Amino acid sequence: MIERLEATLNRYNELTSMLSSPEILGNVDKMTSLSKEQASIAEVVDKYKEYKKVENDLEEAKELLNDPEMADLAKDDINNLTVKKEELIKELEILLLPKDPNDDKNIIVEIRGAAGGDEANIFAGDLFEMYSRYAESQGWRIEVTNAEPGAAGGYAQIEFMVKGENVYSKLKYESGSHRVQRVPETESQGRVHTSTATVLVMPEVEDVNIDIKEQDLRIDVYRSTGAGGQGVNTTDSAVRITHIPTGIVVTCQDERSQLKNKIKALGILKARIYDEMQRKQEAEVGAERRSKIGTGDRSEKIRTYNYPQNRVTDHRINLTLMQLDRIMQGKMDELIESLINEDIKRKLAGE
Repeated sequence: MIERLEATLNRYNELTSMLSSPEILGNVDKMTSLSKEQASIAEVVDKYKEYKKVENDLEEAKELLNDPEMADLAKDDINNLTVKKEELIKELEILLLPKDPNDDKNIIVEIRGAAGGDEANIFAGDLFEMYSRYAESQGWRIEVTNAEPGAAGGYAQIEFMVKGENVYSKLKYESGSHRVQRVPETESQGRVHTSTATVLVMPEVEDVNIDIKEQDLRIDVYRSTGAGGQGVNTTDSAVRITHIPTGIVVTCQDERSQLKNKIKALGILKARIYDEMQRKQEAEVGAERRSKIGTGDRSEKIRTYNYPQNRVTDHRINLTLMQLDRIMQGKMDELIESLINEDIKRKLAGE
């Protein structure tokens, strides 16, 4: 571990030197690239410098053990510094874990009402509100690209982008089947019903080279309706793109311009194709997918929202929180941090 940390520190210092050179200062693209690389290892370097100082202080404290007047004080320092050193080693182990290259990306989310008819669509709408409020608390921005409202409320399907800092790192565990248990407003006997909505989270993949041939696309245009449709439904601005080889269909209608909708739809299509490629690769590897907290498959039941008991249970990590009301208001921090911590724990264990 120390060899890796020394190499990281040397690279950081090398980047500092390069970023002050005239040839780099005159090249915006190169400077941006090197600045990003340096920023990505800055936390590791700062923590390693702290570790080296603690180690140095520990050696000095051990030398004072030979001084009768300072021995007691040195023992206290050694105990405190030893604890601090162990804490820093654990923190450095976590920082050195391989990072998901998608963690700092924006995401594309699709929520669908599944089993349960109208109640499932209403629950899909509740999930959208939950994520919207959480995004607001994080300073992120949401853009709805397509929405199909349910007859009784909520959405049969809603697709949206979440843009901001490290979005994928926090919401990547949300893919799967979400189950709700509650008494629907339409239930006259007061019986608890169980319904489901599925969530799919995909990283935006602007920098991935995916070859989409024009002849493989069928593009349809029509008048916008639903979310984004107000004020634009007098023109054929909505775009539906079908990728013939995979059968993937993407719809975008939030922009007034047909061209802008097409550009955005192609971006979403690229993310879907990339996601499908990733699933196939992981399915072939097998162990990689099984080691994850969730497979990301729609069919996997990941969480239950029980309204009568004000309870949320995440089945993947056996976590139950008696604060459904707060979570549905977007206060998801404890839930998401628990998922992140469990993921780190499994990686450290080599699972």
